Amino acid sequence: MRHGNKQNNLSRTASHRRALMANLGCQLITHKRITTTLAKAKALRTYIEPLITKTKANESKEAIMHNHRIVFSYLNDKNAVKELFTVVAPKVAGRPGGYTRIIKLGARTGDNAEVAMIELVDFNEVYGKTAETAAEPAKKTRRSGGGKKKAAEAEEVVSDAEVVEEVKETAPKKKATKAAKAEDATDISNEKEEA
Repeated sequence: MRHGNKQNNLSRTASHRRALMANLGCQLITHKRITTTLAKAKALRTYIEPLITKTKANESKEAIMHNHRIVFSYLNDKNAVKELFTVVAPKVAGRPGGYTRIIKLGARTGDNAEVAMIELVDFNEVYGKTAETAAEPAKKTRRSGGGKKKAAEAEEVVSDAEVVEEVKETAPKKKATKAAKAEDATDISNEKEEA
């Protein structure tokens, strides 16, 4: 029975597991996205997210240095710690947690293990969240926020109207150019007939 055993040991000893998580964490911070098994990705998420949270402490210099030392004791890689505090920390400043995303990729060919990709959420440009919007601190409120939706819809209507006007302005020009080409063609044919 596994009552009260929340940690996935990944069939490794404590020292081996610590080294594995440190290596995976350094690679995730360096490359912003790695592919591994689903079990390792889930274990890595619980390992790396508290470390990313430690980068957000905007306190005194002593507290920041203390957090550097704590993170270094987990990762054991100066370059990864520097990348975490200089590149990753500013992008996740406005996010209250959930810095990673796990995407299942199916089964591996050799041993049929479930493979997943784990990535830092703020560094993925595919889903439309750019770094500038993520860096802004989110306003904490318990209201539904319907006013923002109405303002966004109004902006969409205005932008759609502008696009329609631009199309209307350019459309007559195209017709005029077609008419001019037709007139030029008739002039050329008339000249050929006269000659």
